[in-house]
Amino acid sequence: MKTRFVIAALMSLALALPALGRTTKSNYPDPCSEVWSAVKDTLSNVDNYSVDASDDAAMSASYHPKHTVHVTVTGAVLQRTNHVTLVSNGTACEMRIVSNYSGFEHNDRDDFKKRVDESLAKLKAATPSQPTKPDAPAR
Repeated sequence: MKTRFVIAALMSLALALPALGRTTKSNYPDPCSEVWSAVKDTLSNVDNYSVDASDDAAMSASYHPKHTVHVTVTGAVLQRTNHVTLVSNGTACEMRIVSNYSGFEHNDRDDFKKRVDESLAKLKAATPSQPTKPDAPAR
């Protein structure tokens, strides 16, 4: 009887795991081309991520966060491919992150967003601002 209960519980957990992933949306006042540059810069850090697929035209990527240690069994079991997609909203951009696990051990959604924000700030600081046009000479 206990064996059946354990098997049923494990099967239920296996079916429920994909449902634990959720989409987190973040809005940026910047164009998606600039945010995409920050996303690619963030994903290029091989110490933090391994990229499965990246599509510049669709501004989307599938990636795995790298973690060396999992404190709990659920952290190891729930580790799946994460996804990021950018959606243009006029001159602004919405970043959608789908992550299947987050929390006690690793907060992948928030960690990824924080790294993209830092990369975006770094890219903006490296880009010189447009010089102001001199006034036309008076006649």
